[in-house]
Amino acid sequence: MDTEKDRKEEEKKESAPQNPLEDLRRNLEGLFGTKNVRFEFPNAPMGEAPEPQEKDNSDEVLKRIREFSMKPREIRDYLNRFVIKQDEAKKVLSVAICDHYNHIRRCLENPEAESGEYAKQNILILGPTGVGKTYLMRTIAKLIGVPFVKADATKFSETGYVGADVEDLVRDLVKTADGNVDVAQYGIIYIDEIDKIAGRGDVGGRDVSGRGVQINLLKLMEDSNVNVVSPQDMMGQMQMAMNARRGKKQKRTISTRHILFIVSGAFDKLGEDIQKRMNKNPIGFTDDAGEREDREPSDFLKFAETSDFTKYGFEAEFIGRLPVRVACESLKADDLADILVSSEGSILRQYRDDFAGYGIGFNITPEAVKKISELAYLEKTGARGLMTVMERTLRDFKFELPSSGIKSFELDTQTVDSPKESLKKTLSENIGLRHSAMLEDLTRFREEFLARTGYALNLDDKAKSAIIGKAVEEDKSLMTVCENVFKDFEHGLAIVSRNTGKSEFDITEQAITDTDKFLSDLVVKSFKEKEADGH
Repeated sequence: MDTEKDRKEEEKKESAPQNPLEDLRRNLEGLFGTKNVRFEFPNAPMGEAPEPQEKDNSDEVLKRIREFSMKPREIRDYLNRFVIKQDEAKKVLSVAICDHYNHIRRCLENPEAESGEYAKQNILILGPTGVGKTYLMRTIAKLIGVPFVKADATKFSETGYVGADVEDLVRDLVKTADGNVDVAQYGIIYIDEIDKIAGRGDVGGRDVSGRGVQINLLKLMEDSNVNVVSPQDMMGQMQMAMNARRGKKQKRTISTRHILFIVSGAFDKLGEDIQKRMNKNPIGFTDDAGEREDREPSDFLKFAETSDFTKYGFEAEFIGRLPVRVACESLKADDLADILVSSEGSILRQYRDDFAGYGIGFNITPEAVKKISELAYLEKTGARGLMTVMERTLRDFKFELPSSGIKSFELDTQTVDSPKESLKKTLSENIGLRHSAMLEDLTRFREEFLARTGYALNLDDKAKSAIIGKAVEEDKSLMTVCENVFKDFEHGLAIVSRNTGKSEFDITEQAITDTDKFLSDLVVKSFKEKEADGH
């Protein structure tokens, strides 16, 4: 009996579609032990491994790069639509971007130009958090249409230690380009928090995310070839081998020669160091010493010199790979007000869109804009402070108003100062609208109930008032209360319908206040009617 069963099981295995990858995974996990390692394989079986899919616009991206003709002022004007202030940063970045992609265009037009000496204009952006450093670069990449990857420097570690490899940045760029190496090689890699990997002398020794990461990065920033698939990526290596056997050519490496690297950081301590240097040696600086004392440390970043960076803990070779340097200005309250009302990517626009999703509009007074900006400035997180203040002000409005029937409200200084009190007043003044909104929800529930069950619920005025009162008392949405009240009606009305043939039912106040008795009486009555009709 067991022999026959074993034979059938063996036949079943032989007749099943073979998946060598799955067999290999089981064998490897058996060898290493599943508690120690887990091998993840693609869902597709051997011979059907998914390939990176090129976007439909790959050729268009390459065409735009080959025909790049933008001028610095054009890029600056585009940035002005989204980023407030930072005029010097916009100017420097616009020039650097144009120089970089004009050089690429010349190399594509004349391959011999590749052999000439060219100092790539990798960029270092300094400035406090929330001033728009990442937003500037992301916006530029979007304008040009090239792949863009952002990462924090703190996630990387020196080769040989646990942590991400800096070369993964380049591989991520390939993934962003949907596997198209030809497109990825002209992309932009942005590394934030670069100041966190500086090995300052006042720190007891360097950790694995310091000097070694700098050395690995500087190799990438010039001209290096990176494996498209990591040597540690066993599955990726196997996939590439399978593709090669199937005659599908796939580039094994990508050159970083034309990848633009931008790094940034807040450099809080660096600003303090420069301030001390300038206060000790004011010669050559035109601003008054008293004014220098009153300014924030970040305001001194624009005076940074190469020696300041090396003292801060950066390798001379590393900082030398970042010839283009620009400091972003800290944002004052007036700047935040401009961002709130003028930027195309303003958080105010986001909130308007959120409320518009419920059919609700709101006006904001100039005084409220000023108040929000002043509070956001006190957060000391730049433009991110606007989100903090707006969320704190409007979180309860976003929760309550969609169910209130209110279609518009005004955001004034009173709302900013006392949002809960302002909301309470708004709801009280529009109590009638809430009643109408609940009646609309009740109609929606009845329509959905009819569509689902085929039974029409005709509520009289007292029943409607009772169910609205129940929702208010329990502080629940009307839809939730209806679901709870009528949860047994589908089954009960099915019995009544079979007995009487009815599909419409009159619902009285008792159905809300004593649901079980109402439904029970309805069912009992239907049996009596059926019995009477039978006689």
